[in-house]
Amino acid sequence: MTTPEPDAPGDGPATASPVEEAGGGDRLRRNGKWTDLAAVLSFVVLGLWIAGRLWWDPGSGVRDNRSDQSQFEWMMAHGARVVTHFAYPFHSDRMNVPDGVNLMANTSVLSISLPMTPITLLFGPRAAFLLFLTLGMIATATAWYFLLSRVLILARGPAWLGAGFCAFAPAMVSHANGHPNIVSQFVVPLIIWRTLRLADAGRWLRNGLLLALVIVWQAFLNLEILLMTAIGLGVVVGALALARPALRSRVRSFLAGLAVAAVVAGLLLAYPLYVQFFGPGAYSGLSSLIRGYSSDLASFVAYSRESLAGSPRTAAGLAKNPTEENSFFGWSLVVLVVALVWWLRRSAVVLALAGLGLLFAVLSLGREIRFAGHGTGVPGPWAALENLPILHSVVPTRWALAITPIVGVLLAYGAERARELARTRPVARPQIRFATATVLTMALLPILPTPLPVVQLDPVPTFVTSGAWRPYVAGGRSVVTLPLPDTNYAEPLRWSAATRLDMPLARGYFLGPDTRPSAEPPKVALFTAPPRPTSSFFATIRRTGAVPPITPQSRVKAVDDLRYWRAGVVILGPHEHEMELRRGMTELTGIQPTFTGGVWVWDVRKLTD
Repeated sequence: MTTPEPDAPGDGPATASPVEEAGGGDRLRRNGKWTDLAAVLSFVVLGLWIAGRLWWDPGSGVRDNRSDQSQFEWMMAHGARVVTHFAYPFHSDRMNVPDGVNLMANTSVLSISLPMTPITLLFGPRAAFLLFLTLGMIATATAWYFLLSRVLILARGPAWLGAGFCAFAPAMVSHANGHPNIVSQFVVPLIIWRTLRLADAGRWLRNGLLLALVIVWQAFLNLEILLMTAIGLGVVVGALALARPALRSRVRSFLAGLAVAAVVAGLLLAYPLYVQFFGPGAYSGLSSLIRGYSSDLASFVAYSRESLAGSPRTAAGLAKNPTEENSFFGWSLVVLVVALVWWLRRSAVVLALAGLGLLFAVLSLGREIRFAGHGTGVPGPWAALENLPILHSVVPTRWALAITPIVGVLLAYGAERARELARTRPVARPQIRFATATVLTMALLPILPTPLPVVQLDPVPTFVTSGAWRPYVAGGRSVVTLPLPDTNYAEPLRWSAATRLDMPLARGYFLGPDTRPSAEPPKVALFTAPPRPTSSFFATIRRTGAVPPITPQSRVKAVDDLRYWRAGVVILGPHEHEMELRRGMTELTGIQPTFTGGVWVWDVRKLTD
């Protein structure tokens, strides 16, 4: 096993004690196993504490991000469909009929949805989503714990502290509002571990293959996190190679293993990435609006709304939405991290991590630096990078998310250095322990996570669960829902997921190319299909509650759009503007709806023939 060099805090295993030399090692190892078990159980408790309200109420959903929950339930159902129907994994025709959706260009999470197929089939897509979310946080903490305690720090207490922060920091809890693919970072410690093992002499082929496999695993979980991990590892490993001449003797084995990993991962991902960037439904970067999502400079010392000391008031104006509070660390923790870096400044690892964290923080500021909710007019470095290939698909504020594991590792290093000081200075041991506990409490208590807020969801209509829609979609037709699904209204995806995607939808909530001639730049990503007259008509009703004027031309366009969507039936479920939506569709088509199975139903097959 590769261990840190002597100038890093907590380097190398401690010298064996007389008890171990006398045969007490077995007892200590048994005690260590109980400590490991206690650590993992504490992570389970924290994960259930955060997601507990969702588990307690089967009819609830994530309050602050219902759309993404619906999308991920749909994705879990897609993974099950790949297994049960041998569906093509990288593209689906079950949403956005007739064009379909490029799932490699979206968060398809195949590395999770495929193995979780039994859960999805037995208990439904909501249960699969919730298990994905909860186990993702627990597994992330557990993976970091074993990396820190076995490879980086070699001490269980500091490892527990660092791992807990890596998995349950404010940014991670913020993303728990509907982003299970982002809170599930348990592959990242595996990538770090396997990268460090590349330096082992004589095992470059085996280690390269293993690294390639975990890279591929992460690629089908979240490519954004993989990109940040690769950049972070590159910076830290490069800094260590420059600072520690003794490591250079291992360069040949490291580069050989890295080459194997690159070739194997490249071969395994070549076709999926081709589909993502060049296949049907591929897009060219995020829109200018989304690329404007940046971290406010004031947010780094503010408290997240999901923290003990935080609230919607403390986070107001500092983040685009409750799911993207990536940079909320709070005053006390920022001061502690700066102090730790200064205290441990002789360590090349610490300096590399500090530089990397500063780099990510600067990139997260976006194209224009903002302070306290206002633009400063000062351009950020991201302005020169945001249009580059690959980077044009990164949300700038998420660079700050990568600071969380950096802080977690620094906390572990600092706790281990304090532990070593207490061990080597028995006279001052009580004072050192008291000071350490006091400082950590002051820094971490305000950011302890609070349970995710939930909201009661409308049950899936009986018309959907009973299969009453099936006769209407015979011959390749689709179901049109009112309003049509998009980023602000994704309930129909949850309905389709409940049918295991048997119910095909017109339009949807996904990232796809803007194919309109006016798109600038061409094929930039939209969070749905390009608007059509009828989808815009009903989006207006959803937003305003008012029915736009209906003309003979709008009726002709409505029929054209229904034919384009291959509509067999239009349905309207519970909605705050139900009356207006019903009146709009009735006047557009001239068809009187019937109320059955909890929805209003328009049979439009004669119109679309």
